[in-house]
Amino acid sequence: MNNPNAWFQFALFVGALLLITKPLGLYLVRVLDAQGRTFLDRLVKPIERLTYRVCGIDPSKEQSWLGYTVALLVFSLVSLLFTYFILRYQDHLPLNPQGFPGLSPALAFNTAASFTTNTNWQSYSGESTMSYFSQMVALTIHNFMSAACGIAIAAALVRGIARHYAKTIGNFWVDTVRVTYYLLAPLCLVFALFLVSQGIIQNFQPYTTAHTLEGATQTIAQGPVASQVAIKMLGTNGGGFFNANAAHPFENPTPLSNFIQMLSIFAIPSALTWWLGRTLKNQRHGWAVWSAMAVMFVVGVLVCWKAEVSGNPIHQHLGVADGNMEGKEVRFGVFNSALFATITTDASCGAVNAMHDSFTPLGGLVPLFNIETGEVIFGGVGAGLYGMLIFVILAVFIAGLMVGRTPEYAGKKIEAYDIKLVMLVLMVLAATILGLTAWASVAKWGTDGLNNAGPHGFSEMLYAFSSAVGNNGSAFAGLTANPSNGDPHWNATLGIAMLIGRFLMIVPILALAGNFAGKRLVPASAGTFRTKGFTFVLLLIGTVVLVGALTFLPGLAMGPIVEHFLMGASTLF
Repeated sequence: MNNPNAWFQFALFVGALLLITKPLGLYLVRVLDAQGRTFLDRLVKPIERLTYRVCGIDPSKEQSWLGYTVALLVFSLVSLLFTYFILRYQDHLPLNPQGFPGLSPALAFNTAASFTTNTNWQSYSGESTMSYFSQMVALTIHNFMSAACGIAIAAALVRGIARHYAKTIGNFWVDTVRVTYYLLAPLCLVFALFLVSQGIIQNFQPYTTAHTLEGATQTIAQGPVASQVAIKMLGTNGGGFFNANAAHPFENPTPLSNFIQMLSIFAIPSALTWWLGRTLKNQRHGWAVWSAMAVMFVVGVLVCWKAEVSGNPIHQHLGVADGNMEGKEVRFGVFNSALFATITTDASCGAVNAMHDSFTPLGGLVPLFNIETGEVIFGGVGAGLYGMLIFVILAVFIAGLMVGRTPEYAGKKIEAYDIKLVMLVLMVLAATILGLTAWASVAKWGTDGLNNAGPHGFSEMLYAFSSAVGNNGSAFAGLTANPSNGDPHWNATLGIAMLIGRFLMIVPILALAGNFAGKRLVPASAGTFRTKGFTFVLLLIGTVVLVGALTFLPGLAMGPIVEHFLMGASTLF
């Protein structure tokens, strides 16, 4: 870790993230206020009004938490079916110059569930499976919609916490439209143009056939790449146009594109913490939440970086002193691979510029544990904030128990019903990940998909279900989820896991928003726990880490931890 250049890049990244948090947070205040005015109003407002008129939406009418939830679920179901049928019958649709056939039912279901839930798990190689039409209409549109839904849910929860004696938490349709039109679309337009300037391609040309000097034939895949990369990063989606994802030179050609892509993953989640403080009229609370996220992020990067720099002791004995370069792009090296891996799993992004399956055991443990915390370390767009607020409420509840008084958050009492909803969210995450991993580890269909034995094979399964339930989408790439024999088990179980991880967590979160909105305010007193400052940050970090550790430590011990000790004894898998 004696690399001044890497330390400079790390400091530059954290500084740049801090620098953009408030300006983007201020803009979010205007976007998430249905009556807010932005500098884009003159251009976008007519389109927004037309959308409401065509869709029969009354933007002045708000919804209860139940109405908001039903609207979200119906919208998600329709979009899932829409995507499923496009993928099944892409061979009958335009913009398919390579003549790719339609996907199998299991793979189409897995992919439709993946992009509907903002997971973007890919059991396929994009350049050899998806037509341009499928990439743009089925997948890229979902990248916008699922990201907008995540931000809308976070907005609904924060409104519920901020309001009192209220029966409504906003309008799902208005939130989704405004986030898409005023935030995601303009940012992605600018970002895509920047990516094109760096060398990322954007065309509809058929694949190019090249002849090498040795006389071999090489196929060079092309397509509308920059537009998909822009939203996959800003929307923390992660699905790559190419199988190599952000390690492919057409998706991530330069060190500058690599840096800006990493920054874009955290940009909106970071700004949402500032928006949280402004909405709750407690800016120090927003910065406290940001600080807790930042501390856990920095620690994760340092641990992962240290593990990858240390490398495999067997290699060290052979005189290899550059750390673990297996599965990494030489353009980015060890540090940028560790940094990218930590960022993409802190957020529910899943884009990768190195193969996590090739990380050292402890290096791979960091992204795995990041997902298993619920991806609340900045997290996905919207999902990171509402996931962290679950831990905030739990931390404040624990603080109240320690002093023997009814806990309060944002001037409202935290009661039994609230804690039941919080625990339901946490239990859904743990039970689904561990239950499906246990099933796969003893089933023939589960072990048949592994390319590695022993604890590393177990880590592949645990990572797959953690990634699916956590709506991350990255993988330990040694796992074959779409086998050539057509066995649908992996595709089906991962697809179900994604739907559970998204919607069985969202429903209790929106119920929590509705319950908080109807509460009355309680005046602060000397016994009120202050949700700002060092004590709160420390308690929040402890709550996130302890809940994750107590829940998943047995599984981690059977996978990366035992593999680490076996590696030290020269046993590899």
